[in-house]
Amino acid sequence: MILINLLPHREERRRRRKTAYFLGLGLAAAAGLAVVGIWYLVLQQLTSSQQERNTFLTGEIKKLEVQIKDIASLKSEIESLKARQKAVEDLQIDRNVPVHVLNELVKQTPEGVYLTSVKQDGQMLTVSGIAQTNERVSELLRNTANNSEWLVKPDLVEIKASTVQAANKEQKRLFDFSVRLSVKRPLEKTAEPVAAPGAAASAPPAAAAKKA
Repeated sequence: MILINLLPHREERRRRRKTAYFLGLGLAAAAGLAVVGIWYLVLQQLTSSQQERNTFLTGEIKKLEVQIKDIASLKSEIESLKARQKAVEDLQIDRNVPVHVLNELVKQTPEGVYLTSVKQDGQMLTVSGIAQTNERVSELLRNTANNSEWLVKPDLVEIKASTVQAANKEQKRLFDFSVRLSVKRPLEKTAEPVAAPGAAASAPPAAAAKKA
């Protein structure tokens, strides 16, 4: 027996295809929404994690800024303490310098020179006095330049002739002078190089003969 389908099969097939097409579109849209939702959640999680890291880093930076300020204040306090310590050490080192300076002036001042004023300002010493002749002043400059352990770099500031009347009513010609000198500090003295023991042995013959 032959069966003949008299139903509109083409319309039915078209309807099934249309239903399948819309079903596919719906599934694709659902899958797309699911992917977008998952990606959105992932982005939200990453953003939240980054915000937490930023908050943590901001807090740590603030802590470091406080520590840096503390370190800077500590450094300033340390520098202040070092300055005070150096000032105390300088006072202890320099407390005997005036005695040495006065003794050195007594040793290096030649006969015929009378000191009338001695002023010290830091490491600078100004000496004023009266000399019988110009040669006496020159001798004072040579002594302090070559033979003094505490006085160096003599500089003649002023010298002028003056006439004074002696007790026997005789007029004498004298010279008022002023000399500026540098005072060595004890640390500078200890920092000077010490001559080697064999230096005298290696001196030239002319110097040895002159010394002899």
